[in-house]
Amino acid sequence: MYFVYILYSQKCNRYYIGYSANVKERLLRHNAGYVTATKNCIPYQLMASKAFSTEQEAMQEEKKLKRMKSRIYLQKLIAGNWQARPDLKSG
Repeated sequence: MYFVYILYSQKCNRYYIGYSANVKERLLRHNAGYVTATKNCIPYQLMASKAFSTEQEAMQEEKKLKRMKSRIYLQKLIAGNWQARPDLKSG
């Protein structure tokens, strides 16, 4: 299983999207400053995640969300609408 996750930094008022096989471990790495893209805005909190059966599906979803560059869309996913999207295949 792989997961796409959405993190939020209150310090920078910024969202970050990523994917991983272990979301808890990945969040620890983000908050420890090991991830260059997020180290300036730690701490991050996990806002939402979605499981996918393959790494390829998770990578595609991550890229799709990053391309959208829509804060409002991410907030809708966080509010619980991620699972309801008909264009995604759940893993």
